[in-house]
Amino acid sequence: MTKKYFGTDGIRGEVNKGNMTAELAMCVGMAAGKYFTKGNHKHRVVIGKDTRLSGYLLEPALTSGFISMGMDVVLLGPMPTPAVAMLTRSLRADLGVMLTASHNQFSDNGIKLFDNTGNKLSDKIELEIEEGMINKPNKYLVSSKDLGRAERLKNAVGRYIEFSKNTFPKQLRLDGVKIVLDCANGAAYRTAPSVLWELGAEVIPVGISPNGTNINKDCGSTYPKTFCDKVIETGADIGIALDGDADRLIVCDEKGNIIDGDQVMAAIASNWYEKGRLKGGAVVSTLMSNLGLEMYIKSLGLKFERTNVGDRYVVAKMQEMGCNVGGEQSGHIVLTDFNTTGDGLVAALQILSILIEKNKMASVVFNSFEAYPQYLENVRYSEGQNPLKNKNVIEAISDGERLLNTLGRVLVRKSGTEPLIRVMAEGPDANVVNSVAKDIVSAIQASIIRV
Repeated sequence: MTKKYFGTDGIRGEVNKGNMTAELAMCVGMAAGKYFTKGNHKHRVVIGKDTRLSGYLLEPALTSGFISMGMDVVLLGPMPTPAVAMLTRSLRADLGVMLTASHNQFSDNGIKLFDNTGNKLSDKIELEIEEGMINKPNKYLVSSKDLGRAERLKNAVGRYIEFSKNTFPKQLRLDGVKIVLDCANGAAYRTAPSVLWELGAEVIPVGISPNGTNINKDCGSTYPKTFCDKVIETGADIGIALDGDADRLIVCDEKGNIIDGDQVMAAIASNWYEKGRLKGGAVVSTLMSNLGLEMYIKSLGLKFERTNVGDRYVVAKMQEMGCNVGGEQSGHIVLTDFNTTGDGLVAALQILSILIEKNKMASVVFNSFEAYPQYLENVRYSEGQNPLKNKNVIEAISDGERLLNTLGRVLVRKSGTEPLIRVMAEGPDANVVNSVAKDIVSAIQASIIRV
């Protein structure tokens, strides 16, 4: 059965258009509430959100849905996605919910769900919740005396700050380290600067003035120019940029050069391996990670496992293999010693601890491998179209695979969160890689025009 609402990372879309409405949010609350109210205990759900204006629309709708099913609701306000996962466990809640569209523009929003262990839901559970949404969950409404209640957790920010600080090595401090920190005008605008400052850093903050419509706008991990330029301007030692819900990061060195998620994973994995901390004898990433990372990890005598795109698939494979380091090139870094999902701030703290221990420039420390030339491009299409079934597109992909042969890769896939076709080509020869990818992009664009 194909999912109607859930994509690779929850439900997402433009607010007040299509599916992403207050009505849908309430329906999700009812259907998920029905699914997770099992047993005789008093049931609880934790709800966090990022800084989008539409959070004011969707939060009360979700709350109403859960209360109508007899669940108590704990409201966190603007908090990072990993904080919701952590607090779901800490508060012994049955379910956690994060309202966010991550790196998307402010007009989009989404709903991410976590189970009582702080893990994202499986495809099977998402399908069951969708079935509940379709089959009118209001027939399961509890009696008026059994309605749930809602309250705000006043110290949610402080709890996550202390949790994050405790992931940093106790014997280290950030005194004397100058850090540009870009919070994308998003969910971490209060927590991340406080954590780094309390650990001793000189923090130069960017993107900490959310107004409901400026999340990810010319800032954050998807717009690196802002924080990279600030690093050069201020002479900072390192730059860190989070995305809208702070479950991922990218880094730049003192020269303003980008350090992506692959280099972050390489640095943490090799450091933990040297210390005997790396578990499972492997690092887990996705199909998008660079071949250079794979070769580097294998050169350490470790295994390198790939999964489908999406940090929940990474987490599932990590749990299966007993690994504690995994992630995505885009900057979702999963360190299961600390949390069950990507956590941009916690990953940043591990990077900073390595920087201090090595006592070298970031450009030296975080340059573990030479990346293979890789070309990435997104092609937007209209809902209802399927360019990947077009004959010319299929031929372009096949031609590209033949040209790159066994030395490279072609990956063409639909985004699970936006109406985009993501095209990636990778190999040792940059000219061939670029040519292959551009031919595929042109074929996709031509197929869309003809529809």
